Amino acid sequence: MSTQAKITIRDAREEDYESFVQLLVEAYGQYADVLPDERWEQYKEALQGSFREGSPIARIVAEQDDKLIGSVQLFASSEEAYGRSDLLIANPVIRYLAVSPQTRGQGIATLLIRESIRRSRELGAERLNLHTSDMMSAAVRLYEHLGFERAYETDIYNGETLVKGFRIELNEAALRI
Repeated sequence: MSTQAKITIRDAREEDYESFVQLLVEAYGQYADVLPDERWEQYKEALQGSFREGSPIARIVAEQDDKLIGSVQLFASSEEAYGRSDLLIANPVIRYLAVSPQTRGQGIATLLIRESIRRSRELGAERLNLHTSDMMSAAVRLYEHLGFERAYETDIYNGETLVKGFRIELNEAALRI
């Protein structure tokens, strides 16, 4: 019989900086071999800068045994998340959902999404948006499993890559995630 240490969901703190950035780069590192080198370096720089740059509502982390094992960033709108008011997303947007490769499959991403939903509801939001691409197939399956639906009108292109928009209505069903 195994016992799993408790997972704590909390706001990131300044002293989490190095662990936070390391977690992001490690979690997204699987795409280093998929993306062209230049594109991966740009992506890695964005990941590394995300702790200090931008204005998210929250940087949320999952912690177990005093170690960060997951994180997500919650922004107020597409303007705040991407500098893209043209997407017309006037509700919260999650970005950079990351789970340590060593702890995947334990429901950590779901806990972080659940917390993002809770906080979005507290703000009075009626939906929560996100963007992802086909190369992140496990993430797409998770989002769809949790009830996110495609939001085609918010799709964007990053170079030649289609970055697909998703949203979930923050109704009673979303609260059961």
